[in-house]
Amino acid sequence: MVSPVLLTHKVLATTFEGVQHPLSTPNPPIQHFRGIKYASIPARFRQSKLFTSYPAYTNATTHGPICPQLRSVSLESELLGIVENELPKQFLAQNEFECLNLNITRPAHADKNARLPVMVWVHGGWTRGSGASWLYDGGAFVQKSIEAGRPVIVVTFNYRIGLFGTAASPALQGDNESAGEKGVGNYGLRDQQVLFEWIHHFITEFGGDPSNVTLFGESTGAADILCHLHSAANQKRHLFHRAILQSPSVEFNVPDVRCAGTTLARTLSGYNANTAEELRKLDPERLVAVRHTFRATDDGYFFRPHWKEHMFGGDSHHNVCIPDDHPTPMPLQPVIIGDCTMESSLWSFPVSYWNAAGVVRRIRAICQSMQRGNAVLRAYDISTYTPEDELSERILDLINDARFAYPIDCVANALKQAHGGKGVFRYVFDQESPTPGAIPHHAVDLVYLFDNVPLPTPVSSPEVSHSRSLTPELSFSDEEDEDEDDFSAFEKEDIQWMTPVVDEYAYARVKNMIQERWLAFAHGQRPWNEEKAYVFGPEGETGERSWCIFEGRRRTQTWHQALVPLGLSLVQKLGEELGSGPQVGSKGSF
Repeated sequence: MVSPVLLTHKVLATTFEGVQHPLSTPNPPIQHFRGIKYASIPARFRQSKLFTSYPAYTNATTHGPICPQLRSVSLESELLGIVENELPKQFLAQNEFECLNLNITRPAHADKNARLPVMVWVHGGWTRGSGASWLYDGGAFVQKSIEAGRPVIVVTFNYRIGLFGTAASPALQGDNESAGEKGVGNYGLRDQQVLFEWIHHFITEFGGDPSNVTLFGESTGAADILCHLHSAANQKRHLFHRAILQSPSVEFNVPDVRCAGTTLARTLSGYNANTAEELRKLDPERLVAVRHTFRATDDGYFFRPHWKEHMFGGDSHHNVCIPDDHPTPMPLQPVIIGDCTMESSLWSFPVSYWNAAGVVRRIRAICQSMQRGNAVLRAYDISTYTPEDELSERILDLINDARFAYPIDCVANALKQAHGGKGVFRYVFDQESPTPGAIPHHAVDLVYLFDNVPLPTPVSSPEVSHSRSLTPELSFSDEEDEDEDDFSAFEKEDIQWMTPVVDEYAYARVKNMIQERWLAFAHGQRPWNEEKAYVFGPEGETGERSWCIFEGRRRTQTWHQALVPLGLSLVQKLGEELGSGPQVGSKGSF
């Protein structure tokens, strides 16, 4: 049975009842406060407001509702390649207007005088997911922080996602202005900023230091943090003090209000809803099924002036130009930024429908030039003669570079320029997955960072009895067919040798290193020398490496040959359209 714990919050005039975390022990004891409301939503497609009116007693023993989303195969199952029945069971209510709540995991000894660093996790998922997911539970991470002598408080939270958090149009803009609100859209991003305000005002009573807050996030969550770094609010006053960007899904083609409105009208064309009031009357179950294509809107209010030039750099090959009279950038917060080897595995299924002739035509059309299109095709070795069994892998390489590796490199270089060459720490995560699939795929770093994922049954052998394999061993039963009987013992051993194996030592080493580097950063220390890159994997390798590591692990020369001439706008379009697969019935599919 989970024991309750009480915390009297004098500023908010309430007593929060939390629980002892399931991982809590006498040394170290850990406490968990769940489902604390941090903001209220006055209406659909309106900006949220800081919540401060709590009753004398506040139950914080269970997770609060999450933003409405499709109830399908869980995001965690899709990301990790693990079947649903092998994952922890979790049932989270969905409520559009009560979804803005947070969870705090802290060392039990923390009081208002502890002033511990606060780490705020911004979850990804685009149109799915929540900060209440078991995958992001901060228990193991806080436990590690105490054992490492660098205790922290971890905050996870929910915000509006999908259409609820991103819808924008001139009609909504007028509606918001009539309510006295500046800007339109970016509701999810603005929810996050309200969360930062809540932490700034109220985290001290939980033992946190509001002047030492680190944001960390992955995928669209990391992209949101990038938006906050370049926001008008951040230019005026820093509500966080450093940031960790794990595989940010960088968005270059951010629409203005008019373009966002055109997209919204097209998306909802069958719903007969054109005004703000008509949109508010739609059942939320209908809105969660809408396929929305952007996370942010350039509404003239959220972002700082000339934000795109500062985010991506002003080099001519990025197709942007910094005006001569633009203001000097305010010093940005220190940043850790990096990516995984094969982020594009997310799109393996739709990519499998391309045929060689179809993808060649599409690449040339997107590039808007035979010369530039052919340069891309040559660089990624794609042609009408590409063997069917090799085509998907080559397309995925291109998507990986177009959607993650190359844009992340552009952002990192721009951040480094803004920091005067200091304060930006690069890493590459090439460690194999301990879950099915083995490759270092999108979000595999979360398995090591939070250490919450159920791992495969250990496999032992006389030679390695001191360790365990986290990848199921190949086995051949006595009932194999004739073809399998012809398999020699040598061939079987050869296949086992080629299969990436994450043993106990490799898993523990990478887990410890990523946790320790992130904790050092949160405590205001340099996680590593910014003149070098840090590597996580493969095969348990960790440590600082010279910059030439990128030449060997990322296709940097290919980017210069094929992607730089396109500019980031076309590069993003290339990645998006190829990742969506051919249109049904088109000549690009099988």
